[in-house]
Amino acid sequence: MTEQRTRPAVCADDRWYPASGAELRREVNSYIESAKTLDLPGEVIGLIAPHAGYYFSGHVAGAGYRQVRDGTYDLVVLIGPDHTGATMGGLAVPDYSAWHTPLGDVSVDMGLVAELGHFVTMRRIRHDREHSLEVQLPFLQVALPSFRLLPVMMGSQSPSVCRELGTAVAQLVREKRALLVASTDLSHYHPEAVARELDHNTLQYILSFDPEGLCMALSRDQAHACGGGPVAAMMFAARELGAEHAQLVKYATSGDVWPDRAQVVGYAAVVLTRPKGRST
Repeated sequence: MTEQRTRPAVCADDRWYPASGAELRREVNSYIESAKTLDLPGEVIGLIAPHAGYYFSGHVAGAGYRQVRDGTYDLVVLIGPDHTGATMGGLAVPDYSAWHTPLGDVSVDMGLVAELGHFVTMRRIRHDREHSLEVQLPFLQVALPSFRLLPVMMGSQSPSVCRELGTAVAQLVREKRALLVASTDLSHYHPEAVARELDHNTLQYILSFDPEGLCMALSRDQAHACGGGPVAAMMFAARELGAEHAQLVKYATSGDVWPDRAQVVGYAAVVLTRPKGRST
């Protein structure tokens, strides 16, 4: 009998997001419903969304997920940073066949996990407490009818690893209806005016669709994003899959919902689109 390994919802603690399924669904729905659907120049294949507690960044994430709501994706490739050291400085896939949230279980595409291991060096890990992937799942569960998951954690965010992972992902999903999601916050704990300037500089690399420039700026501390590597990897993959355009959906800082503007965190939702009907 195949062992069913389900990752528990370690962030469903009423701090990151609600522990009650009913409350969680209401909250996520409210973030998505309060956002506008944009007139985009093509189909969305890439999404950048923040991963702070929902009180702080849920409204920004919801604006991003509004753009893919009811999308017919059969796979979500979810790439996030490693905040806890679980990857030991490399790439890792949490070794579970499903992820649990208060909204139910999300199945992992174990076949694709195995295939990814043929292209990149990665560890399989258990018992992680990383939040950057988990907090995206309730938004995905509310926004999409159904999907399977390919979750990747990045310890190393070097330019070579970003490119290698992006190339591998593109090759794996080329024949699939896939949504690529990069989980990141932007600058951390600067005064509001400084944070907005730093985030503007970082976003310029993303909005000009320049993953090479983003990698270089991150390595020189000229761009600030805890998930900058996941963003670059996702952009490399999306570009190989035909994406040509990046559009900012919403930007905010923690100072927009919390009175402390002396040390804020920046958040952005960005979508990457390719022309409709474009074959890869």
